[in-house]
This record gives sequence, structure tokens and C-alpha cells, in this order.
Amino acid sequence: MADHRARLLERVFGADHLTTSLELAHRIAALADEKLASDIVILDMSDVVSYTDHFVICSGRNTRQTQGIASEIREALKRDRIVSRNIDGERQGDWILLDYLDVIVHVFTPDARSFYRLESLWGEVPSESYAQGA
Repeated sequence: MADHRARLLERVFGADHLTTSLELAHRIAALADEKLASDIVILDMSDVVSYTDHFVICSGRNTRQTQGIASEIREALKRDRIVSRNIDGERQGDWILLDYLDVIVHVFTPDARSFYRLESLWGEVPSESYAQGA
């Protein structure tokens, strides 16, 4: 999936555009970090599911912050001409999902993240903790 998307993006936007799903995941993680998201993790889902390459999971302190994180990601990527295919949970704010096909973003409040435990559910997949400057 990522190779096809990379070729398409390069043809449409040029080689300087985000061309791999991992680059997109890192861009999203950096945007979340700019809005002070915590516990940012990138999971490599490419070997376990067919619908995406990566999950980016992060937390905000409360629903207002999770909504701000999701909004920043959505708006910044829109400026890069990358539009989310779907957004769920933005009104409630405890678990916001942004679907960018190759990358799915999960923005949680601490309570929702500990309840759903996505990292534990997909514990066998390669993951990396995002650190500023990564």
C-alpha cells in the first residue's frame, strides 16, 4: 500500500512531499508533540493488518487538549494537501480517530487510553516511542 501511495504522491506533489507512511507517521507525531501530547507511540501495523501501515497513538490531558491535538494534525496536514478520509470521536474528545489510510491516528484522554489499551492489544508489533527531535 505504501509503495503505491509513495509513487502517486511523488507524481502529484513532487519528491519533496511526504512519500512513505513512516514519514507521515513521524510528521503526525511531531504535530502532536507541538500540541504537547504525551506518550506518543508509533506502531508498525503493516505485517498484521491490511487496512493501514501505522498507528500513531498519543494522549492529551483532557478532552479539550485531545480536540486541539486532533485539530492541529488535521489542519496542518490539510495545508500539506493530505486530507483525512474519516474522523471519529471529535465531539466527545475522549478517543479521537483520524484515518489517513496508511496511518491511523488515535488521540486519547488518559482514562480512555488505559481502558482501551491499544498498545497491549497489538503488543507483538514493532513500535517506537516518539521523542522530540526523532
